[in-house]
Amino acid sequence: MSYAKEFGPLRAFLWPIHRHELAKFVPMLAIFFLICFNYSILRATKDALVVTAPSSGAEAIPFIKVWAILPCALGMTFLYTRFSNYLKREYVFYAMISLFLVFFLLFAFFLYPYREQLHPNAFANGLEESWPIGCHGFIAMLRNWTFTLYYIMSEMWSTIVMTVLFWGFANEVTSVHDARRFYVILGVAANIAAILSGWAATALSYHRFDPGLPFGTDAWGQTLVLLCGIVILNCIACMLLFRYLHRKGHGYQQASDYSTSKDSSFRMGLRKSFIYLARSPYLICIAVIVVMYNLSLNIVEVVWKDQVKQIYPNPSDFNAYMGQVLTSVGIVATLIAIFVSGNVLRRFSWTFGALITPIIVGVTGLLFFAFTLFKEAPAGLLTVLAGNTPIMIAVFFGAMQNCLARASKYTLFDATKEMAFIPLSRESKLKGKAAIDGVGSRLGKSGGSIIHQGLLVVLGTIASSTPYVALILLTSIAAWVIAVRVLGKKFYALETTSG
Repeated sequence: MSYAKEFGPLRAFLWPIHRHELAKFVPMLAIFFLICFNYSILRATKDALVVTAPSSGAEAIPFIKVWAILPCALGMTFLYTRFSNYLKREYVFYAMISLFLVFFLLFAFFLYPYREQLHPNAFANGLEESWPIGCHGFIAMLRNWTFTLYYIMSEMWSTIVMTVLFWGFANEVTSVHDARRFYVILGVAANIAAILSGWAATALSYHRFDPGLPFGTDAWGQTLVLLCGIVILNCIACMLLFRYLHRKGHGYQQASDYSTSKDSSFRMGLRKSFIYLARSPYLICIAVIVVMYNLSLNIVEVVWKDQVKQIYPNPSDFNAYMGQVLTSVGIVATLIAIFVSGNVLRRFSWTFGALITPIIVGVTGLLFFAFTLFKEAPAGLLTVLAGNTPIMIAVFFGAMQNCLARASKYTLFDATKEMAFIPLSRESKLKGKAAIDGVGSRLGKSGGSIIHQGLLVVLGTIASSTPYVALILLTSIAAWVIAVRVLGKKFYALETTSG
């Protein structure tokens, strides 16, 4: 749909918003920007805390994702449901945001400053003596339980605040017609938030210890308080803006004007999702694509973060580096969204566009593992000639993979995945999307963590398991490419029939 006649060519491209919509859209945009800013800050900090913690490392991440995040996600969902049963929808937003606000306030001024007294080091040391070395990550998760809690709450920010609270609200108060204009700008705001939050995380990580500040006993402790302070202030700002929307009549009281049926009958549990998917080869292909993306990204990330820790063992340096990666993701995602994804989808076939992401993940993943595994081989010789060590080049390609994979996910991957649903019937669209959204990401992320756990328990360390992770990556990329090619044929057949 073109808005050039309605707004003019330049404004239709940059800001297709009517003047009377500003009172509603600008606060929504600001809320989403602040939520995304917090999300990016927390993404960098949670890794810095857990990976560089005493007697810990990247091997703790798979254990946290399975044994801590999964049950806590269920608990948070239950809490959200209880709040929804007893509170107005507006107040549910305040209640859930307040939980995060209180936690980060508590972490900055109690949990982190008193971590030595709170962490069960003697108990963890006893477990290390009696348990196999492959369980080191699980023990680290228990030992540094306050950092584990921070990691959990950071993950929950994405699930609860961004997905459930914000998008639940936005979909309630925005018509389909308005969403075509609003949501593109919200996507750009998310990329800008990633860029700015990356800069903020990097700048604050270079903070030097200031004895004049009334908090923190070292530079990293003060940086952590400042980062938590930003998150807390953004939480308060989100609640104030949300209240402003409701006072101006643009809140949930407007929802009845736009909502049709909520299609709640199409929300399915895990078992029903598997059963529904099993009946459709077309939907199975989409599910395989989603699972393989999440699996590929998650299994490589753990090895990459282990390499990053070897170069940046200090949490401030680690956090600064992750901040730079976040900035790069935001910049690349913005450039791809503006110059690449639209042209690719308009000029080339669906299969061509859908194959770009697995090719990017596969090529950069192979380069990463080449410099990780073959340090003494020709790859290592090339790095010496270039004036770098193999691990520096490996970390570079790991960061490149993370950056390009996430950037292409937000643009080409999501666009082609959503396009694949278009030729389906209304029931297949709704039920299929519900099943894939429910199964795909969970199965991919949890599957990656379970695979890492199994390899660590059997082989002991991330370094020992790296060759097997590389093999699993190749297998997942192959399955991903096959699924895209099969789906492409089915997509064109359906498109031809419906067209």
